[in-house]
Amino acid sequence: MAAVPEPGGEGYSRAGAQSYAAEWARAARQLGFVPLSGAETERLLLAHTALLAQALLAETFSARPAESVGRALVEAHLAEPGLLDWSLAALGDRFVAQVLPDRAARPGTAQRVAALQGGLAAGFAQALRDRTFTQQERIARSAWQARDIVEQALRDSEARFRAVFVGAAIGIGIAGVDGQIIEVNQSFADMLGYSVAELRRTNVASLFHPDDAAGMWELYQELIEGKHDAVRVEKRYYRKDGSVVWTDLAVSLIRHDDGRPRFTVAMIEDITERYELQQRLRFQALHDPLTGLPNRTLFFETLGRVLDDAGPDHRIGVCFLDLDGFKAVNDSLGHDLGDRLLVEIARRLAECVAGHGHLVARMGGDEFVILVDGGEGIDDAVGVAEMALAAVSAPVHVGDQQLAVSASIGIVECPSGETSASELMRAADTTLYWAKAEGRGRWAVYDPERSARDIARSALVAGLPAALDRGEFVVHYQPIVSLLDSSMVAVEALVRWQHPELGLVGPDQFIGLAEETGLIVRLGEWVLGQACRDAEAWRREFPEAKLVVSVNLAARQADDPAIVETVADALGRTGLPAALLQLELTESAVMGTAGEPLRALHQLAELGVRLAIDDFGTGYSNLAYLRRMPIHCLKLAGPFVEGIRPGDADNPTDHRDERIVDALVRLAHALEMWVTAEAVETGAQAERLRSLRCDTGQGRWFGPPVPAAQITARLRGETIPGGTA
Repeated sequence: MAAVPEPGGEGYSRAGAQSYAAEWARAARQLGFVPLSGAETERLLLAHTALLAQALLAETFSARPAESVGRALVEAHLAEPGLLDWSLAALGDRFVAQVLPDRAARPGTAQRVAALQGGLAAGFAQALRDRTFTQQERIARSAWQARDIVEQALRDSEARFRAVFVGAAIGIGIAGVDGQIIEVNQSFADMLGYSVAELRRTNVASLFHPDDAAGMWELYQELIEGKHDAVRVEKRYYRKDGSVVWTDLAVSLIRHDDGRPRFTVAMIEDITERYELQQRLRFQALHDPLTGLPNRTLFFETLGRVLDDAGPDHRIGVCFLDLDGFKAVNDSLGHDLGDRLLVEIARRLAECVAGHGHLVARMGGDEFVILVDGGEGIDDAVGVAEMALAAVSAPVHVGDQQLAVSASIGIVECPSGETSASELMRAADTTLYWAKAEGRGRWAVYDPERSARDIARSALVAGLPAALDRGEFVVHYQPIVSLLDSSMVAVEALVRWQHPELGLVGPDQFIGLAEETGLIVRLGEWVLGQACRDAEAWRREFPEAKLVVSVNLAARQADDPAIVETVADALGRTGLPAALLQLELTESAVMGTAGEPLRALHQLAELGVRLAIDDFGTGYSNLAYLRRMPIHCLKLAGPFVEGIRPGDADNPTDHRDERIVDALVRLAHALEMWVTAEAVETGAQAERLRSLRCDTGQGRWFGPPVPAAQITARLRGETIPGGTA
């Protein structure tokens, strides 16, 4: 007797299992003869109850334990049909409610229970069939062999065989080695819808289903040639009315005394209901319950099969579709309406590609995928995507609501030999993200080079926090020079990433990423502290230079409520006078996220810190705010300075940039602000800016960004070697 598992780690109720087993035992005694005592029956069924509960709770689900329970019931002679009906019915809600009350509401429980019901029924039927086949085949063999021994024994055995043959619930047929049917019982005839007389005039080959006729005839030929003594298969037959019946067929070869094949005996059972149950369960496992479309499991099965079977020149494509703004529909109109919308979209997608033989599957949520198998190239996949977008974009009427829906689609198309299922779907997912980012309601095609850039970008994003912790960032300084006497009056602190694999990485490759991830606040705080330490070191060694260090503040830093405290703390820790620190902000950062000047600017100015607007002329340029803000310096945007150049025959001088610079310098001076020109690349530009009374200049003409040690060397009067921008 199987031991009953303790309930400690199995997750089911022991008391519930005992109650369920007791009800099961009572039902068994009420429905037929039970060869066991009441206590023995209850112990047996309690063990089966525990086995079913463990199967339902298993991490990797299988219906095999239920099949073994079905077989065990027959082996224990609990084989009344009424008991099977009771057991299958009770294995539904009653079993879950009594034995697994905590499992009832979990997703997938109903599907597992249905699979256990099918497994129990299959095991029960299999055990009955095996027992019947064993008994009846033994009787049949005995009857036919007895016929060859003595005539009297033949008559006796034939009488016994005839009783079994005629009264058997399963079909029995006898055929010669040429396939001609010799005899069938009534069950066989009823199963196929013919009369016994009609079947006696029939060859078994004419009964085979056309989809498996070749293989079945080959198997039958091997049997009558003596290569096998018996075969057993599940196969289809056509009934006389044209309908299909699924059967469990067992065929045995009867030989002459000398071993030559004599005839065959076939026993056939109608398993159509069980087969259809299996098909329904498989359909449920491989299709989305809401839309009826194939689910991701069936999609990946199909995709894997296509890739395995495809030749080297076979092309394959995927259109990965996601509805735009579907969450807003669910949140505003409810999940019921959202579900109805998904059903309608699924129907449209299936209809629009149905004539082309493409598979449409629901991957989950509002994501769908179309498999374009065997297209001629990317144009075919794009055509499918455009059909799908057109189908989705038509207004959808759900109840009394009319919804305007759009979708984004990522398209991947390539030779099947160059990809795998996981690579294809990963590329499709990436491309779908591109389509979303480019404005929605459109498709995008996979670009390997863009993907490589995105992967590299993602690697940089992932490495930023650790790089800051490991001290991989360094600060370089670019001189800011007086245009009046060419003396270095300030330096701008510019951060670089000393990447262990990529070398020195410029800010254009990681500052934007740091802003997106929020790391810019930590990084900016570190740059501010390092710049203040270096500036204080220069002040102590060269007090007469009064060198100002200019540090950029990103918009997210400027919006940080603690920015004033952060700056004050950096000055306090390093000892740098506030007057030697200049903070550079873009015009958009100065105005803040709400389009109003930052209040923190006045507090920073009260600390004594200088404030500069970087890239002036490319942002708000709001003069009304500018005159009320405590700004000390305007840094003219590089494009204005680049326009100041001598002309030639091919590129005549355009004086508009020069007039803009002249106007901005006059404006700044009128507001008592200092002016720094950025991106000064030539001596001619420097000379012209000096004539326009611009105060300071910055750019390669005056020196590239260099490490702090080279600024120290310049303050000592040494020449700075060439650096990197």
